[in-house]
Amino acid sequence: MHYAFCEPEMKTPATLQNKLDSLPSSPGVYLMKDSQGKILYVGKGKELRKRVLSYFREKEHSSPKIRVLVEKVSDLDFITTGSEKEALILESNLIKHHRPRYNVVLRDDKRYLVLRLDPQEDYPRLTLVRRIRNDGALYFGPYASAHAVRQTLKVLHGMFPLRQCSGRKFKSRQRPCLNHQMGRCLGLCAGTITPEEYAPVVEQAVLFLKGRTRDLQMKLRREMEQAADELEFEKAAMYRDRLNAVEKSLEKQLMVSSRFRDQDVIGTHEDGENLGLAVLFVREGRMVGSRAFVFKDSKSSASEIVRGFILQYYDQSRSIPEEILISESMVEQDLLAEWLSDLKEKRVILRIPKRGEGRRLLSMACQNAANYLMSEMPRPTDPLPALERLQQKLDLESFPHRLECVDISNFRGQFPVGSLVVFEDGEPVKSAYRRYRIRDVVQIDDPAMMAEVIRRRFTDERDSKVLPDLLVVDGGKARLNQTIAILDDLELKEMVPVVALAKKQRLANQIEPAKSDRLYLAGRKTPLLLDNDPPLKFLLGRLRDEAHRFAIEYYQKRHRKSTLHSRLDDIRGIGPKRRRALIQYFGSVNQLAKATTEEISQVAGVSSKLAEEIFSALKSNSSDKVTI
Repeated sequence: MHYAFCEPEMKTPATLQNKLDSLPSSPGVYLMKDSQGKILYVGKGKELRKRVLSYFREKEHSSPKIRVLVEKVSDLDFITTGSEKEALILESNLIKHHRPRYNVVLRDDKRYLVLRLDPQEDYPRLTLVRRIRNDGALYFGPYASAHAVRQTLKVLHGMFPLRQCSGRKFKSRQRPCLNHQMGRCLGLCAGTITPEEYAPVVEQAVLFLKGRTRDLQMKLRREMEQAADELEFEKAAMYRDRLNAVEKSLEKQLMVSSRFRDQDVIGTHEDGENLGLAVLFVREGRMVGSRAFVFKDSKSSASEIVRGFILQYYDQSRSIPEEILISESMVEQDLLAEWLSDLKEKRVILRIPKRGEGRRLLSMACQNAANYLMSEMPRPTDPLPALERLQQKLDLESFPHRLECVDISNFRGQFPVGSLVVFEDGEPVKSAYRRYRIRDVVQIDDPAMMAEVIRRRFTDERDSKVLPDLLVVDGGKARLNQTIAILDDLELKEMVPVVALAKKQRLANQIEPAKSDRLYLAGRKTPLLLDNDPPLKFLLGRLRDEAHRFAIEYYQKRHRKSTLHSRLDDIRGIGPKRRRALIQYFGSVNQLAKATTEEISQVAGVSSKLAEEIFSALKSNSSDKVTI
């Protein structure tokens, strides 16, 4: 039986037809080629014959990529394998080698820095390399930034004084180096330590780099207590300092999960034919890094891109975690999990979380993908065409020279604030920005807070004389109706056009963030979707994001001011100048609270009487938590 292309006027070449007829039903990989012999696409199938013929049997493929691909195929090669898993591995290798036009190719040729430690050496040390080899050494990373990996090295050498000089210098050195004098090296070259004594330091550094910080803390605490019991107090102090350094380092890492598992979280965000993909690295519940990629003008679905990414990103040179969270379902999900488990030599879970911490982490990854995609996409430089289109879309009577956007920010009703930002001819006018501290709303009520901000905007004597050509509020239909009612009450409904800008609502089973913004208009039931209008989407999105940023900035300022309030502020006679002098002299309020009246009176500008008041006030409130 002969098979033809989906287009009736196109005939399958004889050489291709013969190969189609001879396709086996076993697992394998197929390579589609054009008339010049160039490989267009590499794929795999559990049954080669069934899989390949499906391209040519379909009358009309739903995917534009497949339609274009089939039109260009003139030749075909195939390789049979013993199992579907072997076919998957071969497919991955062939894609990396040939980089076909119609495959999802991870275009990231740059080799990132990794840390290498060879435990086979008598005195192992950490070195920076760009290539991972199968040489028995331990590799940690990769690190996207040279600055990041050097900072990591600096921290590590401060906590774990491993050898830093090269093997050649180490062998020829006759006296300790400067690092030893600074306490950043154990002085191996001077014969001050044996390989057996050096090994625990290496073990501790490896535990830290692997993210097994709980094991490391327990080990250091146990060593410290044992040294103290044996009256080796200098050794116990060394372990104490190392334990404190580890704990201080962990404080700087973001705790994102209470499960204490090693996870990679892969999230995507689509914008037209472009897709952003972000990977968050979580080790023992702590965020330790991230990577982001952009696939431009991709004809592949998000599911295909995630599959291709996993296939190319994880190999013997990558650290594979216990669990990988993904935002897209895949037909071969179980097969990929089995392949990853074989690489790691331990079970790897590949799943789509539906709720809880996993879903929250995935939403975070999707948001990172969206942010990176936006940063990588070219932005329109001239806002006037977008403003003209805005006038046409909204049927505005006058050209929208002045745009205003209102937003609010609070945390569970605390420190509520509002913001107003102004764009003129598409550019921000920061002198016209306004900040509002919410006065009348005391409970958690975002609509009431927004209403207060809008009302104050149009009743303030400074601003009421200047009206916007368009007012944009952050929210949906309810927020739009609320704003129109307020303007109507102020007799401004006919003078101030207003729209509401909201992100696309998620479905119950939708994990990734919104792919399209919606614009709600007065008198229209359905919103305008801005996906197909990038200049307009960019202009309004930029306006809303600026209002959001300005509101959050003011909220953080109020929150920070409240947090930094110290017990000194409650003492009569202590102003900013004396407060600063006291803190500079003693270092902190806690240290000041331990001082005597005589010591306090030594500070410039502090009399004996004031020193007594400070001493009494701090002693009477000694149980208070100091946050400065």
